[in-house]
Amino acid sequence: MMPGDSSMASLVQRIARQALVTFRKTPAVGDEASKSFLENHGKLRSLMSEVRAADLKLVPRRAEDSDAPPAQHPYHRGAPPVTYMHICETDQFSMGVFLLKSGASIPLHDHPGMHGVLKVMYGKVRISCFDRLERPGGGGDALPRAEMGALRRYVLRSTGEYTEESGPCVLSPDRDNLHQIDAVDGPTAFMDILAPPYDPDDGRDCHYYKVLPGDGVKDSEQTEKEVWLMEISQPPEFWCGGEPYPGPEVCL
Repeated sequence: MMPGDSSMASLVQRIARQALVTFRKTPAVGDEASKSFLENHGKLRSLMSEVRAADLKLVPRRAEDSDAPPAQHPYHRGAPPVTYMHICETDQFSMGVFLLKSGASIPLHDHPGMHGVLKVMYGKVRISCFDRLERPGGGGDALPRAEMGALRRYVLRSTGEYTEESGPCVLSPDRDNLHQIDAVDGPTAFMDILAPPYDPDDGRDCHYYKVLPGDGVKDSEQTEKEVWLMEISQPPEFWCGGEPYPGPEVCL
C-alpha cells in the first residue's frame, strides 16, 4: 500500500484520518462553521455510521459476563463499571472505545469547547443531552461555572436510545454539550471521538453535574425542558478503568 492510499486501509484508520482532517481547524465557540468544516464533518459522520464491533475486533459481551457495578465504591475497589480502550490521540482529537457493564452509567458531564462523535458498537445506550440556557442579551442567571455547587439553568435538548444500527450521536461546543450515558438492557460499548481532547491545563477538564430534585429527566418524550443543574464532584460510584484495544493499529 502506497503512503496516503486509503483503498486498503482499515475502516478505523480511515475514520482517524478523516477526524484529523476535520478537526485540524475547528470553528471558534459561537462562530459559524465553515463550508469546509461542515463537509468534512459530514464525511466523518458517514464513516462512523459504517463502523461495527467487528471492525474493532470487539466481541460483544453478555449480561452474565458483566458484573453489575457496585452501588458505592468511594475507594474504587473492585472492577470498574466502565472501561476505556485507547485507540489514538493527537493534539486535534482523541479516539477510543468506552465499555459499560450492565446497569452502568457515565454521569452527566460536559465537554468544554469540544466537538464529539459517538457510535454504538453493540448493546444499547440511552443518552440525555443538555445545553446551558442563555437569557436574552447573553450572560446567565447564576454564579460562574467555576464555582463548585453553583446552580445554573439548562435545557434538556433530547433523550434517545441508540444501538449499533443507529447513526452517530454528535455534540458541539454549543449544542448537546452535556450528556449522561446509560447502559440499557445489558452491557454496551461505543466508539468515541472528542476534539480537541480533554486537557485540564488548557481549560478542558471534565465537570460533573446533577439535576436538582424535582427536575428529573425520566420522561423521554419531554424535551426542551428547563432544569436546574448543580456542579458536583465525580460521583463515587463512577470510575473508569482501562483495557487493551484489540483492533487494527492506527497510524497518523
